[in-house]
Amino acid sequence: MSTERRRLDAAELEIALRPLPGWTIENGKLHRVWRFADFVEAFGFMSSAALFAHEMDHHPEWSNVYATVTADLSTHDAGGITGLDFELARRMEELARRRGANAAPAP
Repeated sequence: MSTERRRLDAAELEIALRPLPGWTIENGKLHRVWRFADFVEAFGFMSSAALFAHEMDHHPEWSNVYATVTADLSTHDAGGITGLDFELARRMEELARRRGANAAPAP
């Protein structure tokens, strides 16, 4: 998947999601929730991920509540999800794995 800023169609989204367990499409955005050991780990993940996002000039919509981080990715100028979102998702996923994150339970 490239970092192209072209909006992906439904078939492309389905293919791109396959190697990213835990990621879903919600409200037209690439969505993921992680649970970390504690607040420090969750905030550390966000701080590290922010460096990737800044480097890519592509910034997530995200939130943190204690040990839980929720991220939503879309490319606003393309009006949906692009290859750039999947590239950031891959980077965030690798970082979360290295920090020992688990998928958060469904609400």
